[in-house]
This record gives sequence, structure tokens and C-alpha cells, in this order.
Amino acid sequence: MEQQFEQQIDRATAHFRALLETQLARQIRMESGERAKDFSKLATVRIGICGGDGIGPILTREARRVLNALLADEIASGRIELREIEGLTIENRLARGEAVPADTLDAIKACDVLLKGPTTTPKGGTMESANVALRRELDLYANVRPVSVPEEGIDWIFYRENTEGEYVLGSQGIEIPGKLAMDFKVTTDAGTRRIARAAFEYARQNGKTRVAIVTKANIMKKTDGNFSGICHEVAADYPEIEAEDWYIDIMTANLVNPAIRNRFQVFLLPNLYGDIITDEAAQIQGGVGTAGSANIGDRYAMFEAIHGSAPRMIEEGLGEYANPSSLFKAVEMMLRHISRTKQADLLAHAMRICTEEECRVTVTGDRSGATCTAFADYVLETIRKISS
Repeated sequence: MEQQFEQQIDRATAHFRALLETQLARQIRMESGERAKDFSKLATVRIGICGGDGIGPILTREARRVLNALLADEIASGRIELREIEGLTIENRLARGEAVPADTLDAIKACDVLLKGPTTTPKGGTMESANVALRRELDLYANVRPVSVPEEGIDWIFYRENTEGEYVLGSQGIEIPGKLAMDFKVTTDAGTRRIARAAFEYARQNGKTRVAIVTKANIMKKTDGNFSGICHEVAADYPEIEAEDWYIDIMTANLVNPAIRNRFQVFLLPNLYGDIITDEAAQIQGGVGTAGSANIGDRYAMFEAIHGSAPRMIEEGLGEYANPSSLFKAVEMMLRHISRTKQADLLAHAMRICTEEECRVTVTGDRSGATCTAFADYVLETIRKISS
């Protein structure tokens, strides 16, 4: 038995060594840090718009109309530049054999921020998720997702570590065919420290008094244990903020418990737990179609809907009935990130009217409701009314 698998074990050991060396090198690069870009001082802010695939091009088409309306003067003066970026369709990525084709990545890196439609990730195989690749290549270490249900006192914001955990090596696991398969989870000191700092800084700047550190440190003692320990080291610099430890399983229950959920404010989580629990939180808010997502780094940022590309809607001819609310929320987050607070507030006000107060146009995701374009028309009409 030992001889039968000896070569496979040797190959797996060499593979693991290479992964370990790569991740140590990444840790060393992160330790040097990078100064965050100040968008208020840029002569021109370049916004890349990438449709992705599935319903993505439909949603980004309408989001661009909203941006054109809100930023018309700055686009005309050259202070804002909108750039269309092609190449993230599943067909092109499969044909090229790249999660993000090199020329597309170059075009993205020539921009300051990216507004991105959802992209499809093939099941199985070795093709990496385009999102995972972009987060790594652009070093977008903070995934930020706000959730709000005012009538229930819910005002949550999730800070999910975005470049590590189970995802950073998700396509580079080890397999002995017919016997076993192993994937890897990565937690670095520098990676954890910077997402913790981002969460506690947000809490301090926005008058929040609690940060919930969510792990499974009782089981994942090395990775989650270190994540929790480092977060508490950072928390010591913020004595006015209470840092609480929670396990991911009970936290998923707490979010649907009306007796406790409105006490939570800021959540700080490793990658996989954050991915899962923010979908649950979005459902509480009204569905994944209502929540936007920001992916923030020191140099670049990417903004997107939290839902996927909905290939079934495309197959059934329902793409034009997709709800753009999630991507519009991402547009609002992007505008705040590039220091266009007035325009962000205007869009947020219009969305409250359109989705909570008047609700004259409702998107249901099928032919019983309005189209994506009709809802965008309603939002644009509302923007004009409240800004006149």
C-alpha cells in the first residue's frame, strides 16, 4: 500500500511546499503595506464598467445610465471617465483558459475603480473564479457589505477578509484519485491585521460600539484561532469599542433571532464565513437582489452585486426582468468611495423612495413584474424630481 501511493505523496508534498513558499512571500509583501489612494485629489477618476456575463451586461447597462445622470457635469469636464471593459464572459474565459484574461486585467488595472456585473464560475475543473482572481490580483482585501432593515432596528455592516481563507488556494488542492482530496485554508498575520484594522476604523469613524468577531476557532484552531487572536490585538487600540467572539454556527442563528439581532453592528469575519452569512443577511433585508458589495484595497476597488449571473434567467428569456437594485446599491457605495458623497446620497434617497416608500414599479424577476429598464427609468425620474 505504501509503495503504491509513495509517488503521489511525494508529488503532493512538493506541491504543498511550493504553495507554502508562495504564501510566505505574499505575507512578506503585505507587511510592507501600501498607502491608500486619495480620490479627492485625483484630477480624473477612471471608472471601469465590466458587464461580466449572464444578466451582468443587462444590469451594468442600466447602472451606466444612472452614473451618466449623476455624474454628467464631471464626465463632461473630464473629471470622471467611464470606460467599458470587455472580456469577462464565461465563453471568453474558457476559450482563453484564464479566470481573468491578461488583456482584460490590464484594462482593469488602468482604471481606479471597477463596477462589475456578475460572472459565472464553472463547476469542477481548475478554472478559478474571476472574482477570486480579481481580488487577489488587485489585492482587494476588504469585502464590505451593508444590510439595513430600519423598521427592525437592523443596521449591519460586514467586513469579510477577501483574499485568504479557503478561497486563496481553492483551485490548488491535492487529490489522490479514488482515495482522498484535500484543500487548504490560509490565514496570514498581515492579512488578518489589515481587515481587522479596516473594521475597527469603520466602527470608530461611524460611532459604532460593538464589533462581532465571527470564526470557528474552537475547531479550526490554527487558522481561525489566529484570526481571532490577531483581531483582539487590533481591538486593544480601540478601547471604546467592545470586541465580541462568536462562532459562525450560532451567529447564523442569531441573524434570524428577532430578540437579539438588532444589537449587532459591525461583523468581522474570515472569507468563507463572510461569503455565506452575508447572503443570509441580504435575504433578511429583502433578498440578494437588494444588497451591494464593495471590494476594497489600498490602490484599487471593485463594486458589484452580491448575487450571481443567473444563467437560468437567461435560458428562460427573463434576463431583461432582472432586478438592478443590488448593482445600484453598489453604485452608491462606489460613489462614496471616490468621494462623491452628494451623488451617493441622492441615489440612496431615490432608491428609498422607489423600493420602500412609493414602490410604483416592482421587479419580480419574471414577466409578472417590471423590466430592469423600467425600474431604472423610475429611479432616474425620481432622481430628477428630488434634485430639481
